[in-house]
Amino acid sequence: MGYRLPYKTKQFFFVLIKLSIVVGASYFIYQKLAKNPDLEFHRFIQFTSKNGVFSSKNIIFLLFLSIFNWFLEILKWQNLISPINKISFKNAMEQSLGSLTASLFTPNRIGEYGAKAIYYLPHLRKKVMLTNLLSNMLQMSVTVAMGIIGFSFFANTYHVELDYYSIGRFLIIILSVVLLTAFGITHKRFKLKGFSIERIKIFFSDFPKQKFYIAFVLSFMRYLVFSFQFYLILSLFKVDISYLEAMSVITSMYFIASLLPSIFIFDVVIKGSIAVYLFGILGVNELIILSTITIMWLLNFAIPSIFGSYYVLNFKLTQND
Repeated sequence: MGYRLPYKTKQFFFVLIKLSIVVGASYFIYQKLAKNPDLEFHRFIQFTSKNGVFSSKNIIFLLFLSIFNWFLEILKWQNLISPINKISFKNAMEQSLGSLTASLFTPNRIGEYGAKAIYYLPHLRKKVMLTNLLSNMLQMSVTVAMGIIGFSFFANTYHVELDYYSIGRFLIIILSVVLLTAFGITHKRFKLKGFSIERIKIFFSDFPKQKFYIAFVLSFMRYLVFSFQFYLILSLFKVDISYLEAMSVITSMYFIASLLPSIFIFDVVIKGSIAVYLFGILGVNELIILSTITIMWLLNFAIPSIFGSYYVLNFKLTQND
C-alpha cells in the first residue's frame, strides 16, 4: 500500500509551486526589460518619451486595445469550454490570465495546457486540454492564412529575394509532418502526448459547429485588434507608411514567428529580429521597430501576466486532487 502525503503537506507544497510560478514569471519579465541586449531599458524609455508615445491619451487608447484583445480571448475560451463545463466570464478570465502567467516561461506556451486543465475535475482534464489545443489551432490558422496573404503581397511589391533552397527544405519538413500525421490517423493506436489520434479525431468531429465558428470569428477579430495596435504604435513613432504596407509586414512577421519554436519569454526577441529585417526593407528605423515590439509585449503579455499572478496565488487545490 503506497504512502500518501497528508492534505496539509500537499497544500504547503502547492503554495510553494504557486509562489515559484509568480516569482519565475516576474523574474523573466525583469530580465527581458532590464537586460535586453537589443534594446537597453533606459534607452527605450528615453526614445519613447522623446516621441511622446506615453502621453495619457495614447496610453489609455493602447490599454483599451489590449483589454479588448484579452476580452476576445477570454470570450473565446468561455465559448469553447461551454460544451464541457459552462463557466462565467469571470472564471474564464481567471483561467486565461492565470494560465498565461503559468506558461510565460515554457516553450511555445505548453504550460498553458496543464494550467487550464487543473481548474477542472480530473475526468474532464483531457477534454479541457483538447479544447485548448483547438483554441490555439484556430488562432494559428488565422495567423497562417493572413500571413500567407500578407507575405505574398509583401514579396511581390518589394521584390524580396527569397532563399528557395531553404524554402524547399522547409516544405519538405512540412510534407513529412503531414505524411506522418496521415500515417498516425490511419493507425488508431498511434498516440500523441497520451491522446490517441482516433480520440482527437472524434473530439474535433463531435465538437459543436456553432461554437467552432464563433471561436474562429473571435480569433480573427483578435488578430485584427493586435495587428492594428502594432500599426498604431508605429504611427505614434511617426512612421510614414500606409496601413496596407504596414499590414503586409506585420502579418508576415507574425506568420514567420509562429513557425519558429521558442520559449515564450523570448518570443519578443524572435519577433523583434524578424520585424527589424522586414521593416528594414521599407526603410523603417531599427530602434522604432524594437521599441514597438517591446511595447506590444508589455501591453499584451507582461501586464496581463501580472494580473494573472493574482489568480495563480489565489488558486485553491481541492481535496480530491
